[in-house]
Amino acid sequence: MSDQSQPWAERTVELPPEQQEFRRGVASVGPRTPRTESFPAVSQEPTGTGWPGEDEPEVRRPLGHHLAQLRRGGEWSVAGGLFAFVCWGVWAISSRGDLSSPVAAFVLTLLVAVGLFALARLLGRLVWERQLGRPRRTARGSHLITGLFLAGVGIAYLRQTDWVMSAWHWVFGP
Repeated sequence: MSDQSQPWAERTVELPPEQQEFRRGVASVGPRTPRTESFPAVSQEPTGTGWPGEDEPEVRRPLGHHLAQLRRGGEWSVAGGLFAFVCWGVWAISSRGDLSSPVAAFVLTLLVAVGLFALARLLGRLVWERQLGRPRRTARGSHLITGLFLAGVGIAYLRQTDWVMSAWHWVFGP
């Protein structure tokens, strides 16, 4: 341990002669060496005029890419489908009869929902991709339309149930 009675200036270490040009807070950097590397020249091929990718043929994507694109946003359709199924179940059970015609009605409803989804995708392709020139990365809009349709169908099933409508009128009035 050093002697604490000496002032700070006397406790410093003398620098060797090669480091006499020391400046506090500035790092010493060695001399610059010029780069002697040369990079090979790359020939440039003409791509044509216009926007990039305009002259290139459309790239065919694998089926997995299209299926993954269709799955994005599917939670809307699933939520609407579950709501419609529960409401259909309430309506079918309260009808207290043969379940063959309610099952057929629900299957027909699901087929209409699939057709609505396909129509929304087709309109999206025509308007969004062809007219506006924008790529579609998801199917959220089509799923949202389908989910809203299925939720509306579920409400229609509930409106056909007598006890649900009487409870509605009891709570909210006529």
